[in-house]
Parts: sequence; structure tokens; C-alpha cells
Amino acid sequence: MSFSAVTKEELARLPEQKPCCELAELAALVRMDGTLQISAHQQYALNVITESAPVARKIYRLAKDVLKRPVDIVVRRKLRLRKNNSYMVRIYPRGAEDLRNLGLLNDDGQIYHGIPPDLIRKRCDQKAYLRGAFLAGGSINNPEGTYHLEIVSNDEQHAKALCQLVNRFKLGAKVSMRKHWYVVYIKESERIVEFLGFIGAHHALLEFENVRVLKDVRNQVNRLVNCETANLDKIVDAAVRQLENIELIQKTVGLQSLPPALKGMAELRLEYPDASLKELGEMLRPKVGKSGVNHRMRKIEELAERIRSQKMGDPKVTM
Repeated sequence: MSFSAVTKEELARLPEQKPCCELAELAALVRMDGTLQISAHQQYALNVITESAPVARKIYRLAKDVLKRPVDIVVRRKLRLRKNNSYMVRIYPRGAEDLRNLGLLNDDGQIYHGIPPDLIRKRCDQKAYLRGAFLAGGSINNPEGTYHLEIVSNDEQHAKALCQLVNRFKLGAKVSMRKHWYVVYIKESERIVEFLGFIGAHHALLEFENVRVLKDVRNQVNRLVNCETANLDKIVDAAVRQLENIELIQKTVGLQSLPPALKGMAELRLEYPDASLKELGEMLRPKVGKSGVNHRMRKIEELAERIRSQKMGDPKVTM
């Protein structure tokens, strides 16, 4: 199963909470995945469709506990694409009162597009509502890839209210539009971990953290290796350039024409072509620091550049 499916299965199997939390979670599940049917006799039916058996069982239990009304489950086999099962949980509310309690209707009997404040007054209710919203329309990338958690809604006002609710926990959620859907998303790994903790997905949180830590360590090692490789490449390139400069001086004006400090430096480089500047400085007597060795190498390079700039065959070079 995908990381999202494993996370949702864990959340769906959490034991039932307080009645207020159960109501908030059911309200989010119904709002995200439900459709309302009204018969000619003003009989209501809420159809909540999901492809997850654990989520379907969760909706069934919550509807039974919260509304105390008849609930049916219809299993359908898809005939196209993945050909997996889909589950329709059909809830029979008493009427407009139950729909208002679930935050679907306002006091005037009109559709309520946001999240009713009464549903999320307590901290536990807020977490329960987010859990239900994630179960219904959420997904999370495998932490081995890019960090991304999102909840998709077809209602702009509800998506904005959901984003505000997430940000009550200071998680930096944002809303974007994708085709005809509104996506509430979090991209920072630390914020995703906090979100998983708030909604109760503790096993998924630990797995996410384990993968994230290993990934961060691996990336850090790669950065160190790349940095060390780049430094070695720079040392080799510098040594090759220094040897070319010294050999040019040796063939044209001779090393004996150099001042004693530069002559000793040039001879030492010829003898130890692979040594670093620090190692060369420690071989000199008296010892010279890395900056001192670098200064002498620059003087040698300047002389070599003057030789290259002169006409071929002209033996006169100003020291």
C-alpha cells in the first residue's frame, strides 16, 4: 500500500473519542465525500463514497454512534482501471436538524459552505475535524520523495476555512486551485510531522521521521563527499598549474634565477607534486603557513605569466 493508504488505515482504526470529537470527525467526512438526496416525501439520505474499507467502517461506526440512525453499506466493484471496490455508506438522518448538527445546513435551511464554529470550538474537535478531512480527501507523499501533504475539496469557502483551521496549529498551510478542485497543502517536512501528530497518526509519524532522518543524513553525506571531491579537484588543478609554471621557468630562465625563497618553493613542488600547500609549508625550513606558501606560488605564477607574454626567444625577463 502507498504511504497515504497506510496512514489512513491507521487513522480509521483509532478508537472512538468523545461525542463532540466523533461529531466533528463525521461532519468532515460527510462534507468532503458525501452527497445529499431528498425524496419527494422530504426524506433525507446522505451517501458517503470511499474506496477504503477501513474508512467506510469508520463512517459507519461514527454515524451509528452520533446520529443513532439506520446506516447501510453498499459495496460496488469497479469495472474499469484498477477494478477495485468502492463503498457507499448511506446514512438516513432524521431531517434538517441532523444536517444542521453536521454543519451541512445553516439555521435558514441553506447550504453552509464553511466550517460551523460550534463544530470546532474545542481543541480536540479541531483535531478530529482535520482527521476526518484527511481521511476523506487527503493524501501524503512517500517521504522518500518530495515532502507534500494535501487535502482536496470541491468547495472554495470550505477549503479556505479548512486552511484557516490547519493554521490555528501554525502549520503554514496554503490553498491553491487545481482544475476545478481546491487544494489545502503543506510542504515543509517538520509541519507535516506536526500535522500527523495532531490527527493521531503516530505510527505514520514515526515512519515519516525515520525516513526523513535517513534521507537528511544521506543528503548530508553526499554534500560532504561532493565538497571534498570539489576541494580535491581544486588542489589537483592548482598543483598541475603550479608545476607547469615551474617547468616553464626552469626551461627558460632557470630556477637558479629565482630568489632563494621562490627557488626552494619551486624545487619542493617539483619533488612533491601531490602535496597540499599546507604540507609543502611544513616541509620548508623554517616552516611556512599555508598563506605564505600560497603567496610564493602566486609570485612564481606571475613570473611565468610574464614569460608567456614575451616574444618567443627573448631571454630577458624582469624578476
